[in-house]
Amino acid sequence: MKLGFATWVSAAVGASALLGAAAQCPDFTTYSQSPQGNPSSGPLALPYMRPAPACRTFNSTSVEKVINDMKARLKDPDLARLFENTFPNTLDTTVKYFNATENLAFIITGDITAQWLRDTANQFAHYHTLLSSDKDLATLVKAVINNEARYVSQYPYCGAFQPPPESGLAPSHNDWADGVTVNPPVNNQTVFECKYEIDSLCGFLKLSRSYYQATKDSSFMNSNWFSAVDQIFRVIWEQSQSTFDDDFNLVSYYNWTGGNGALSPAVNNAGNGEPKLYTGLVGTHHRPSDDLSTFAFLVPANAMLSVELTNLANMLDATKQAKNISQLAKKYSSTITNAIWDTTLVNNIFAYETNGKHARFGGRYVMDDANVPSLLSLPYLGFLEKNHPAYVATRKLLLSRKNPYYAAGKNFSGIGGPHVDAWNPWPMSQISAIFGTDDDNEIMQSLYLIANNTGGLGLIHESISIYDGTYTRPWFAWANSYFAEMLLDLAQRKPHLIFTENKPYTPGQ
Repeated sequence: MKLGFATWVSAAVGASALLGAAAQCPDFTTYSQSPQGNPSSGPLALPYMRPAPACRTFNSTSVEKVINDMKARLKDPDLARLFENTFPNTLDTTVKYFNATENLAFIITGDITAQWLRDTANQFAHYHTLLSSDKDLATLVKAVINNEARYVSQYPYCGAFQPPPESGLAPSHNDWADGVTVNPPVNNQTVFECKYEIDSLCGFLKLSRSYYQATKDSSFMNSNWFSAVDQIFRVIWEQSQSTFDDDFNLVSYYNWTGGNGALSPAVNNAGNGEPKLYTGLVGTHHRPSDDLSTFAFLVPANAMLSVELTNLANMLDATKQAKNISQLAKKYSSTITNAIWDTTLVNNIFAYETNGKHARFGGRYVMDDANVPSLLSLPYLGFLEKNHPAYVATRKLLLSRKNPYYAAGKNFSGIGGPHVDAWNPWPMSQISAIFGTDDDNEIMQSLYLIANNTGGLGLIHESISIYDGTYTRPWFAWANSYFAEMLLDLAQRKPHLIFTENKPYTPGQ
């Protein structure tokens, strides 16, 4: 492994020395908006979009080997180019600070200089199998976990953070946080944005267990990390409570308001959200897309939480520590899982959001959003099998006009969300659809809907208009990582669809 020049300087002496190096390397937001290197030999002629090695923020020989292995096996040169561009995108472009001695790393998600807990976990998911053999890459992931543990232990309700002080990187000003009042209060020199989303905490747990499963290294489970886990349990308990107690006293542990000229819309009811009734589920104010929840109990986020709590318990049991936390994790996981099956399923269709039980506070919103965790991604999350009747029925509804955020045009279709608009579905939804089926025709249809709609740039964008094919966000590292993770999944379970030979491939093996 070798750090790119800009990052090496940052790790060694701080960001003040980056100016000379940065001047020689293009800003990737601008770089990604136009074709760069030689085109692929397939009909799409997709350009090579990686920055030069000296401008990459982290270089890994094991990552380069996976790229070469996949290129040698993929029968479509356009898919090979997409993998070549997307698989290393997180390491090529988003590692803004890494210091192995301090055990700290700061990772951005793309064109916004902040570290999102949710996005970071997903951006590293496709490197999972390499961590056991690539010690430098494993050290980077461990440093990310350590930095995030510090964030979560201090501000468990927040999901996006500024660079650590040790980095020497200046905090970014977030226009969308102006005029927002958060309770408990936050320091905007540490917090970039404090929208509360359950999946942010799930992301931290996911990255922790992924690292442990790959390396069997439990040294990250220090006092800092356990403090973060304690805060996660605090949030779980607080946000599972009903809005009112028996005497109609307001139960409020966190609220988030707009107003005062804020660009972000206000959370209703003085920042406390739609009233909810205890079911065993955990409430949230915002969705993974950063949009407001309609009802507090976001079902796919709770599904992810139940899975990651079980994984947490298994990890603690395997390392023979914190038996009390393991038992609590199992208890909450079971409670949440039972509540999903008991209170959100009607006629074999999962609701996206609910606010209570069927007989009381029976509100349910049947829809889906492209951002993961989503209902479409339930098999990917590990909550159920892709052939489960409830998932099959729900999936059929979600990929139809019965889902208000499904849209189809001449060249692209899929699920979007209010974050952009209803006629801009996200490629991410088609990736989730591939994870959720074993049907070869469905897989290939979704795969080439994505491949044929990169705007000729060979990168995966945030959303695509069904009317004219225009896209949002040229640089979206999470979407690039998710696409590469999906191709690696097909390389194992459906190699005949994408490879010249029907032989499975697993990186690092």
